[in-house]
Amino acid sequence: MGIGELARLAGVSVKTVRFYSDEGLLPIAERSSGGHRRYGRQALERLRGIRDLRALEMPLPEVAAVLEDEPGGTGLAAALTARLAEVSGRLSALRWREAALRALAEAPGSERPALLRQLGALPQPPDTGALARFWRRVLPVRLPSRVREAVVDAAVPDLPRDPTPGQAVTAARLHTLASDSGFAADVRRANGRTVGRGDLVRLYDGLGNAYALGAAKLDAGIEPEPGEALDAFAGAFAQGHGEADTPEFRVGLLTMIRASDDPRLGLYWRLVHDLQGGGPATMGAAHAWLVAGLACSAPTPAPALPGHARVSASDGAAGEQWT
Repeated sequence: MGIGELARLAGVSVKTVRFYSDEGLLPIAERSSGGHRRYGRQALERLRGIRDLRALEMPLPEVAAVLEDEPGGTGLAAALTARLAEVSGRLSALRWREAALRALAEAPGSERPALLRQLGALPQPPDTGALARFWRRVLPVRLPSRVREAVVDAAVPDLPRDPTPGQAVTAARLHTLASDSGFAADVRRANGRTVGRGDLVRLYDGLGNAYALGAAKLDAGIEPEPGEALDAFAGAFAQGHGEADTPEFRVGLLTMIRASDDPRLGLYWRLVHDLQGGGPATMGAAHAWLVAGLACSAPTPAPALPGHARVSASDGAAGEQWT
């Protein structure tokens, strides 16, 4: 059949048939004596298949792969999975844009310029790259990559796919905070003083266990107290510093942690808590619970620094220096 008849039967334009032919998706059976393209009957089903796949916005390379796959093969399933992932990502990006627009529309006029600056700095579509880079900068250089990535995974929250306007603002504030190079430098120096020069793997593995125990206590509504979680916390630092976990060591540990405290990390963990819509205690909240327990159990309480608030189990957003 000629190109016009093929286009009519498939419900597409002649220009479309010519394009697919030139791209190699639609083979030409022969040419007439006048040089016109002629197509076999199998070209009609192939053209309809191309039309249907392109209606799903499937790229031409994927269309070609599907067409060359055996009937009932995995090519179409793989292509559909890829398209679903792409569409889902685009929808999520639109939901984030809607949430940001609503946040700006609902904000008082005097606050909109500053809010617009923060929301405008958030990547589109939003991601947590700045947060991951922050933690990789502040962690000790000699920390093994396995441990480093475990800390990053625990410290960087997942972004909601369907955010509220408040969560969009929170994500923008987190991005701004984590992008502050001065903040990262201060935390890196504080961590250097706190972790010491001992066995970092034992220190961080022990802290991971202590934070898990502390978070479980916090989620259960238990006030800071001596016990397994606190022993794991102090023991991790003792092992990391190559010292014995004695009452005197705990007093010194409490003083050292409080001296390294940075209120901006407390803000970071509160924002993470808000972004997650509440839920389980954050790692920062678990740290604060353990430090409060350390203060309660120390035989000679270390002096409280200004603004160092007591942590209660009901304050799931609390957080301070995470070492």
